[in-house]
Amino acid sequence: MKPDIRTFPDPASLAKAAAADWLALLAERAKGPAALEPYAVALSGGRIARDFFSETVRQATASQNVKHQYLFDNVDFFWADERCVPPSDPESNYRIASELLFEPLQIAAGHIHRIRGEENEPLALGDAVGNILAVAPSETNGGPLLPLVFLGMGEDGHVASLFPGEPPQATAGTEVYRAVTAAKPPPRRITLGYGVLAAAGQVWVLASGKGKEQALRESLATQGKTPLARVLRSRSDRETRIYTDVIAG
Repeated sequence: MKPDIRTFPDPASLAKAAAADWLALLAERAKGPAALEPYAVALSGGRIARDFFSETVRQATASQNVKHQYLFDNVDFFWADERCVPPSDPESNYRIASELLFEPLQIAAGHIHRIRGEENEPLALGDAVGNILAVAPSETNGGPLLPLVFLGMGEDGHVASLFPGEPPQATAGTEVYRAVTAAKPPPRRITLGYGVLAAAGQVWVLASGKGKEQALRESLATQGKTPLARVLRSRSDRETRIYTDVIAG
């Protein structure tokens, strides 16, 4: 199954479409018995995440007659990756989501499972893995099966905090979350592994920003070597969407 590529003229249009699609997905889910079950979603950070979160809130609260906040009642929020910083740090992915998504939508604290990047790494990893396994259904190998993961894409084609140049033993690992050293600050991070991204029900990549044309082009190539290319190949039988304002031709 090839990725569903949706192109837009600018970040604002991308964010508007992705937010509308997410709310529509949640509204459809709310019609059936699945609405009563936990729904685990992993978020990412980055510049486009700010626009996406803000647009989601705008659309969810736009109508004076029909409010959409109830769609999030059974959504449990996790992270594709987090920087090893306190939650109040400007670099914290949690902080961005908290200020722009959770607080405006009044998401219950019990549904927010942040990665405690300020803690000792083994403790933070254990906590993150335990939280996600307690909520998400399990796939056959015991790992979490996340219904939806949001990813960004960096100028080098990295997703979450999975960067180019990792050795095979790292990219083939089965860890749910693992600690990595990034090539850009802040260096220490905790990220979902490739296996979790391969197993997710849906992955939506928000690839936005100038200077990313080559990375997206290589990621879409059959033999692409970027982390995003690796994720796409691993998901040949699952739904993957790419929302982008980047021209990759």
